[in-house]
Amino acid sequence: MKTDIQIAQEAVMLPIKEVAKAYGIEEDDLELYGKYKTKLTDELWQQVKDRPDGKLVLVTAINPTPAGEGKTTTSIGLGDAMTRLGKKTLLALREPSLGPCFGIKGGAAGGGYAQVVPMEDLNLHFTGDFHAITSANNLLAALLDNHIQQGNALQIDTRQILWKRCLDMNDRVLRNIVVGLGNKGDGVVREDHFVITVASEIMAILCLADDMKNLKERLGKIIVAYNYAGEPVTAAQLNAVGAMAALLKDAIKPNMIQTLEHTGAMVHGGPFANIAHGCNSVRATKTALKLADVVITEAGFGADLGAEKFMDIKCRMANLKPDAVVLVATVRALKYNGGVPKAELSAENLEALKKGIVNLEKHIENIQKFGVPVVVTLNSFVSDTEAEYEFIRNFCEERGCEFALSEVWAKGGEGGEALAKKVLNTLESKESHYQPLYPDDMSLKDKVKTIASEIYGADGVTYVPAAAKALAKIEEMGFGGLPVCMAKTQYSLSDDQTKLGRPTGFSINVRDAYVSAGAGFVVVLTGAIMTMPGLPKKPAADGIDVTDDGVITGLF
Repeated sequence: MKTDIQIAQEAVMLPIKEVAKAYGIEEDDLELYGKYKTKLTDELWQQVKDRPDGKLVLVTAINPTPAGEGKTTTSIGLGDAMTRLGKKTLLALREPSLGPCFGIKGGAAGGGYAQVVPMEDLNLHFTGDFHAITSANNLLAALLDNHIQQGNALQIDTRQILWKRCLDMNDRVLRNIVVGLGNKGDGVVREDHFVITVASEIMAILCLADDMKNLKERLGKIIVAYNYAGEPVTAAQLNAVGAMAALLKDAIKPNMIQTLEHTGAMVHGGPFANIAHGCNSVRATKTALKLADVVITEAGFGADLGAEKFMDIKCRMANLKPDAVVLVATVRALKYNGGVPKAELSAENLEALKKGIVNLEKHIENIQKFGVPVVVTLNSFVSDTEAEYEFIRNFCEERGCEFALSEVWAKGGEGGEALAKKVLNTLESKESHYQPLYPDDMSLKDKVKTIASEIYGADGVTYVPAAAKALAKIEEMGFGGLPVCMAKTQYSLSDDQTKLGRPTGFSINVRDAYVSAGAGFVVVLTGAIMTMPGLPKKPAADGIDVTDDGVITGLF
């Protein structure tokens, strides 16, 4: 059996300008990065912005398990299937973070015969967007420390610095560090921290900004610290905005590549969904909607994280209205939720399936709360049985959901046609009544309580004193009308990753909160979420190499 990287490297790609032409994009509107990658110009948006929008389909999933779900694979295969059925289709996906490629995750370009290419480029440096975000983030950190060193005219309290440096690499030793050691000229000694680039507020800002003007406005609102009087100090006050924007000038432009079957894919931005809002850029999504009949996008991790944030943050801010949601599951993942160890998932086990399917049930209910029609799809594995499929099909149809089997990993677009037909039927026959879960004017604590009870199924929310105080201060500063971005484990509906299935009788425990004023949301931290991952005992980097003739191996 061929590996994903072998399949990707054997693919015959079209020049990206030919792929773009199929969507009416002329070569003058491309900023080419070699033959197979391009950015789209600002002028293109001006040409298309008044066109009507195509249909918007979100792909999400049940809570991730070690058994795998295949959300990106499903998105790509569905896009190819739609193209095969004659629909002008574009994908709008996130860029993968570099760090996890060398950790436990491998690449993030789909899998099997449902991939976007060039795969190695996408998973490594791509068009440099994440490097630009890293540089802009660390420029702001450097300007902040320099301001303190050069007299501290803004009276910044070094015990209340919020802005952290970033790096797009899993490096646990950088989580908590001390800077400024050495001579007097080496800076003020203080504790500092690193986050992974995808957790930087600049990543969120880039993905939510409409244009350069809006990007600069958002950058200026970033709160980097508090002064001795307890007042916020912003990036604008440090005169950092212009230089940061210069570093992000090209990064804000959407990227375009292709699938193995030459469907266009706009891959841009990549915030994680467990610590950020988990969606690709607004600019890429909006541009795609002007160029295609159907746009397929995804949101990170399970629907309790990515889909909730897509609906409550991205769609609210960008005035997007999703037309349908595809909810991805696997028989194996549902059995895992039913208590079956990973080593035993290949055996038919209807009892475990009945226990574990409650996780899928909760996600179906959650999506329906936003008023958007749901199609459930199973990413098929050779160990699945007809009896297991039949049980899940009946379960979904009893709950008013369309159901289809997806075989895109093995068959590409052809294996997604059954799913594509169900999605198209849903788009044509069921009306979306999208609405966010909560209103803007609800208090922050009530917003948290609404998400915890309605989406997670919690009985309540508890706050450590510092978190309650932080939320009160955020409201006092005038940010109470912002949506909340819950930072929570992806592995459970609760904030305890060991609680599988559909846990009950639990509370969500909030340990901290802070405002991302530039991004436009309040981050609420629950459980033990890490914003800088570490590497495992045997990192994926161990198996990655380059042959003498320059071919990358082991990326998957």
